[in-house]
Amino acid sequence: MPWQSKRDWKPLEERSCTDIPWLIVYTLFCIGMACICGFAIATGGASRIISGYDSYGNICGQKNAKIDGVPLSGQDMTKNKYTNHPDRFTKCPKLPVPPSKAVPLLRRCIPVDISCYAEFAQAFITFVNDNTVLRRVIAGVMASKEIIMGLCMLALVLSLIMMVVIRYISKVLVWILTILVIIGSIGGTGVLWWLYADHRKAVKTNTTTVFGREVAEDNVKALLIYAIVATVFTVVLLLVMFFMRKRVALTISLFHVAGKVFIHLPLLALQPFWTFLCLMLFWVYWIAVLLFLGTSGTAVKNNSTGVVEYHMQGPLQYMVWYHAVGLIWISEFILAFQQMTIAGAVVTYYFTRNKSQLPATPLLSSMIRTVRYHLGTLAKGSFIITLVKIPRLILTYIHSQLKGKVSQDNACARCMLKACVCCLWCLEKCLAYLNQNAYTATAINSTSFCTSARDAFIILVENALRVAAINTVGDFVLFLGKILVVSCTAFAGVLALNYQREYTVWVLPLLIVCLFAFLVAHCFLSVFENVVDVLFLCFAVDTKYNDGSSGREYYMDKALMVRRSDLNGLFLLDFFF
Repeated sequence: MPWQSKRDWKPLEERSCTDIPWLIVYTLFCIGMACICGFAIATGGASRIISGYDSYGNICGQKNAKIDGVPLSGQDMTKNKYTNHPDRFTKCPKLPVPPSKAVPLLRRCIPVDISCYAEFAQAFITFVNDNTVLRRVIAGVMASKEIIMGLCMLALVLSLIMMVVIRYISKVLVWILTILVIIGSIGGTGVLWWLYADHRKAVKTNTTTVFGREVAEDNVKALLIYAIVATVFTVVLLLVMFFMRKRVALTISLFHVAGKVFIHLPLLALQPFWTFLCLMLFWVYWIAVLLFLGTSGTAVKNNSTGVVEYHMQGPLQYMVWYHAVGLIWISEFILAFQQMTIAGAVVTYYFTRNKSQLPATPLLSSMIRTVRYHLGTLAKGSFIITLVKIPRLILTYIHSQLKGKVSQDNACARCMLKACVCCLWCLEKCLAYLNQNAYTATAINSTSFCTSARDAFIILVENALRVAAINTVGDFVLFLGKILVVSCTAFAGVLALNYQREYTVWVLPLLIVCLFAFLVAHCFLSVFENVVDVLFLCFAVDTKYNDGSSGREYYMDKALMVRRSDLNGLFLLDFFF
């Protein structure tokens, strides 16, 4: 295996570029996206959106070409820069009726005075006044806007704190979960056996009709089956929890070390902000180019109305599809870049014995390494996700189109489509998890995507039970962390809104705050989950190729120090909280 050929299991000082052909393909694809943008601008699509155009295809502020069959096209609009006004106007009117000052917005004259929207405003006010509940809700939101903003900031701070303190409360949460599961399974089984005994006794003394007795006997049989199944489930669950207890302890230790990682690498907490900013900038660009393409088509006269319309025909339609693929691939690439950056920083932390020798900014160093060596790997990994996501989205669209049509054939087709969508969704999630671990393997050993994915898959299979424990217990602990952030924010919101009792409708303000708190907590704790996954793969590699002897010392933190058991050959924990 490629990993066995490496002597040092730490980020290499001399790294090599990975998946260069895929970097070339991705670069060419991005050049194609830029060419589509240039084409949309060159053919007037951008000008029509930004400057505006009239019903005959004349773009404001420039000379226009003649359109066949449209006599009023081809006008010189150099001096007429604003739409929907006679030719003599060369600037926004200052005194329309009703009187109002206007400001230009994308060459459209927008009145400033609210009286220009008198009818709309009156209709809206009437609607609000007629709806007492809506009026009270809006009044409550407007009166509580400062409180809402303050609570949103509180949710942000609580999420940051949770990423650090979860290392201390993870053990408590895990044992609470364990106790609740044991009590619930044993209690549920006991209740089923009690119901079975009670119903059986009632049947023996029952004097009802024959039909009623048959129903009672069927219920007794059903309760017996349920009780037996519940008993088997409880026994299996208790055995699994007994044998998994030390792997659960490993999950707790990984959470403990992940908390230390955020103390040494505080910039990790800001990673969701940068990723969100990059995604927003790209999505704004993508939407703008899509709008440009929408008005870059062939100018066609509508015979019924006499106005000019722009139809996307021929190669332009393929450009739209190309642009749509770019939305998914580049978005996945940005998310993959975040995963690789986090993986590189955490790998550097893990495989640095003396933490005082860490780089000044490990996250920035990881980012530079990723840009310099591993963009091709990210391009390949994100493309694989794109190949699965596109068919799933297409099938989802087809399924939604068949939703309103009622027939037996459509019902069967919808069922099959739904099954295909679910299978593709599961495949996408599995590939995303494997990709994340492949990026970690690349960060460790600077190998290509396929090699890293294969090696990561082997490591994960060898530690399947540990992976199951981390993904189940760890995800539940993180979910409880999210709920804790939302609960604390909601509690603070109730206390704060209690001082404004005249606004009795608290539903919408609290709903806004709780939704924001959950989204923020999800973003931050998802980064925490990513760190835990990277730490686990590093731990698995460390324990596989090192044994703690001279020359093969472990890199792991003291909280993860392990010994090999003579009974089951598993790595067990020496350190417990």
